[in-house]
Amino acid sequence: VCAIEPAEDGIMELPPRRVGKRLIGRFLFLRIVLGTVLLTGCVVGSAVIVEYGGRYDDWAVEEREKMMRGVAFNVLDFGAISVMLSARFAYNSSIHPRVFQGNPAAVFSIVIVAVLQVFLSYVPGLNSFVFSMRGMDGFGWGLTFASMVIVFIAMESEKAIRRHLKAQGADTDDRETPFFTDGKAPEVDMKMPKGASKLNLQELNH
Repeated sequence: VCAIEPAEDGIMELPPRRVGKRLIGRFLFLRIVLGTVLLTGCVVGSAVIVEYGGRYDDWAVEEREKMMRGVAFNVLDFGAISVMLSARFAYNSSIHPRVFQGNPAAVFSIVIVAVLQVFLSYVPGLNSFVFSMRGMDGFGWGLTFASMVIVFIAMESEKAIRRHLKAQGADTDDRETPFFTDGKAPEVDMKMPKGASKLNLQELNH
């Protein structure tokens, strides 16, 4: 989805990318870490609630474990949908109808994932034999959607903090001093490769 995401509004107002800038800067790295921690925490937390929350204490151990796997499976994938929706915009808020506009692939991917999750969760034999889980009840879906909201709000909160820092003049795009380096941008050879003169191209000077 992100590979075919249209350019975000206001992107042409930003300064150009720094020469030699790493693909993943410090703020993007922190955002990746945040998303990973949130998804992992929600998956583990939902499994703990199913196992020790008391709601399924009268169930056989095997059936309780199947429910736990089913909830964890759906929390992970639906949580990933929240991450994707937030990641559609680097700075603009995703708490807006535009999050479902501008990129049909985003909506299609959500529908496809949701349908597949329901299919894998409830088709007899496929859920129990292949994935060793069982169809979720209302409580399981409640945990799933609550996790979606937690992940989405947390990712949007990080984005809001980054917008505030940027407004205060912070280099949230790593456009200035390179991070984890000696502070020197690498030399970039802009000369034409051997044989390029036959193409009647002009060399860039810098």
